[in-house]
Amino acid sequence: MTKFMKYAKRIAAAATLLAGTHLAFAQAYPTKPINWVVPFAAGGPTDALARHIAERVARELGQPIIIDNAPGAGGTVGAAKVAKATADGYTFLVGHMGYMGAAPALYRKLGYDPVKDFDAVFRFPDTPLVLMVRNAHPAKDMAGLIDFARKNPDRLFIGNAGMGSSSHLIAALVANAAGIRVTMVPYKGAGPALVDVIGGQVDGMFDQTNTAMPHITSGKVRALAVTSKVRLPQFKNVPTLNETVLPGFEASTWYGIYAPRGTPKAALDKVQNAYLRAMKDTGFTGKMAEQAIQMLPPEQYTGAALARHTENEVARWRAVAAKSNLALD
Repeated sequence: MTKFMKYAKRIAAAATLLAGTHLAFAQAYPTKPINWVVPFAAGGPTDALARHIAERVARELGQPIIIDNAPGAGGTVGAAKVAKATADGYTFLVGHMGYMGAAPALYRKLGYDPVKDFDAVFRFPDTPLVLMVRNAHPAKDMAGLIDFARKNPDRLFIGNAGMGSSSHLIAALVANAAGIRVTMVPYKGAGPALVDVIGGQVDGMFDQTNTAMPHITSGKVRALAVTSKVRLPQFKNVPTLNETVLPGFEASTWYGIYAPRGTPKAALDKVQNAYLRAMKDTGFTGKMAEQAIQMLPPEQYTGAALARHTENEVARWRAVAAKSNLALD
């Protein structure tokens, strides 16, 4: 037998062994609980939606999904943590438009690349935002709030879930479009910010529909506008920015699950497929729709679609930041 033939046999044997190892991993995975890192404090919209989806995906996978809240710097702390994590299929990031779309345009030293350092796994449905103000605020509608801001520059205090979060980015876009100056008040998550809106420490905030709804319906805060293009059934008496002061305005928060780059494809496929099965359950998706969370066409939920969307969003927010002076450092 020639040296070449012996070498070829060794290569073939190694490939067979490797294929068998991958098959064994795919069949066994997951064998222990999985961690989803949420880069905001517990109780906010990202945390709430992640927990709802994690519970259903965990049932499909047969292992618990543990939510690890790692707040800080508008979500970039948690994202960097996952980017550096072991790529073994047991650590994932709950990413969203702020730290996985806008962050490269906001921070000169980000510490991770949303495109190069992650494998996209699947995309959540999108969530519009609603602008709420404290009950004692004099503005009764969006036009009144803009008038207040123009007469009192920098004295309209708007809370957010952290600089670079969707609540910050959307507030900045609205302020820029309306030609007003507001004072941004960052928190470590939407939950603490909402507490201060209710308590009157700040004037208002943009929050996502799924966590804002109970506080609006209970009368703890007043809703002035939603960011969707048309009115939402759950907020039928709340006008859109599009129909009132900012024609053409539309914005929603997008989310997705990401893994550290190099995570075994068998793990990525298994987690994605578990989610896609869950999204066929109308009982599961119906609970999200009831909170004005907007379902997407099925083909947009896949990891491949999320990867393309992430690249597009990074490019989009670079352009937005250049025009809106959103850079943070």
